[in-house]
Amino acid sequence: MPGHTGFSHVSLSVTDLAESVRWYTEVLDFAELTAMEGHGYEERICVHPSGFALGLQQHEANDGATFDPARTGLDHLSFAVADRAELDSWTARLAAHGVKHSPIAETPFGAVLCFRDPDDIQLELFCMA
Repeated sequence: MPGHTGFSHVSLSVTDLAESVRWYTEVLDFAELTAMEGHGYEERICVHPSGFALGLQQHEANDGATFDPARTGLDHLSFAVADRAELDSWTARLAAHGVKHSPIAETPFGAVLCFRDPDDIQLELFCMA
């Protein structure tokens, strides 16, 4: 069977490309790497120091509706953190950037901190148990 080595990148559709690039770079420490244009969309590729790549795409046909996890497609995106202390640090960082977030919750799999991006896409910071 052919194999793979994990995820290469995730690309999110956004309603305001400039605002999303600003938010992901300031809040989550991504750096804008390059800009691309295609038929009917603009995209910015951002990279996290961990090597994870994130595409942010604004499509001309986007009607401006916010994210809805009940539609088929993405439900949420979760970023791994090393330990519970890291989650505590993220709680302070999110608050400093004015990002509303949940309290840290303990699940059978580990601890999780939930918040949302400017398009209301649910993001998580997760520490495996």
